[in-house]
Amino acid sequence: MTDFTERRVAMVDTQVRPSDVTKFPIIDAMLKISREQFLPNNLRSIAYIGDHIPLIKNRVLLDPRIFAKMLDALELKSSQLVLVIGSGSGYGVAVISQIVEAVVGLDEPDMSIDAENCLASQEIDNAFIVEGDLHKGNAKHGPYDSIFVEGAVEYIPDEIIQQLKDGGRIIAIFMDNAIGKVQLGIKTRGNVNWRFEFNAVAPILNGFNKEEEFYF
Repeated sequence: MTDFTERRVAMVDTQVRPSDVTKFPIIDAMLKISREQFLPNNLRSIAYIGDHIPLIKNRVLLDPRIFAKMLDALELKSSQLVLVIGSGSGYGVAVISQIVEAVVGLDEPDMSIDAENCLASQEIDNAFIVEGDLHKGNAKHGPYDSIFVEGAVEYIPDEIIQQLKDGGRIIAIFMDNAIGKVQLGIKTRGNVNWRFEFNAVAPILNGFNKEEEFYF
């Protein structure tokens, strides 16, 4: 029988901590949440590998190191409301729910039902999943203190930026062909200033591709 508790501790000790993620709330949350419970049975044996885990076409459960470093950069606080775009199986929402006051996960219908069931199985009561177009965000429950884009983008629509509180933070993996960079945005007086955090790659979420430009 697989000892997932040992694997979870090993993930934190050999992947997360060596990636310079040492904030106690993040470490504690990643030790507490059973990552394997957010995967189908056939993938649970690889729940704690140091790589992305494919879910459906162009969707992954982020590499634990990348996920943890993105959380670290957001500097989440216990009083915050957070939006997770592309919440997938709900793992990221579950981890963040242990750190902040409330979390809204946004995903497309084919991902949302499973995520709700996973959250319910872990008895998480300060987070929920809504269905919708990822690139539109979720204005209904905003504005948000932080926005975590759990996947890659080529750009961030203004509609999402408008859902971020002034002084709030947003983080995403920006892809430029095969090159990916995690960038953190801080909103000041209505505008977001972006800064580079570290290199990473992931599949681009639906709706976040730049429209091709045609020149005649």
